[in-house]
Amino acid sequence: MSDSVRLGLVQMSMSDDGKANLAKALRLAGEAVARGAQVVCLPELFTSRYFPTSQRSRQAPEPIPGPASRALSKAAKDLGAVLVGGSIYEKDGRRNYNTCLVFDEKGRTASKYRKVHVPQDEHYYEQDYFTPGSGYAVAKTRLGRLGTLICFDQWYPEAARVNRLMGADILFYPTAIGWVKGIDPVEGDWKQAWESVQVGHAIANSVVVCAVNRVGTEGATTFWGGSFVSDQFGKVILRAGDEEGAFTADCDLGLARTVEEGWGFFRNRQRSTYGPIAKRP
Repeated sequence: MSDSVRLGLVQMSMSDDGKANLAKALRLAGEAVARGAQVVCLPELFTSRYFPTSQRSRQAPEPIPGPASRALSKAAKDLGAVLVGGSIYEKDGRRNYNTCLVFDEKGRTASKYRKVHVPQDEHYYEQDYFTPGSGYAVAKTRLGRLGTLICFDQWYPEAARVNRLMGADILFYPTAIGWVKGIDPVEGDWKQAWESVQVGHAIANSVVVCAVNRVGTEGATTFWGGSFVSDQFGKVILRAGDEEGAFTADCDLGLARTVEEGWGFFRNRQRSTYGPIAKRP
């Protein structure tokens, strides 16, 4: 494992053409690798428009392995890079999931994670489509241990902490989030809160956080982009705007040791007091 890793973030808009979306994602992944990226992350549900804005979408799930997962595996091998495959609308028997696969540089599946925290509110009707996953996954790669969480998981410190306890050096959050026309954010700035809570996860867990969002307007939703990378003490070392592109950032995995030695967040944990976390409020 090397302490220095260059991350690639693919920020893109999606159309109704699934094959075109896949081709664009892989083209941008290639651009990131051409600029030295060793690990590349795609956005959530990148092969389609964000269909859970409606409770009656006809978007079809696909099995794993299937067309998208095979294309991702081949791309990782062809590029010689680790590929965090955003997420796929997965069909598994009678249940469907929002699933993130990680492929190593030889195209092998390094981990499979099914989104655990599934929202259900106006324009985010995900519970009509996705069964919640039942656990977490950390991929062991030659570049480090990669944890994957998906979008709404971003708001849960427990998910980030479990991934870190499982050994994650970097947390990836493939995402689809933005402003919705007609909904007044009376509680405050959604985008600022979105970034702030994830930067908090980075600090509290001495872990690199990489959030990869989509851009563009789809119906009433304007996805704000803003993909970013935070180091292990909350310094944002990359922040994208609202345009499509492949972005890269260098992170130092060794900084985690410095933070942990200096601040002792993990050695001073009081595990015997944490029982109420798992109880219903």
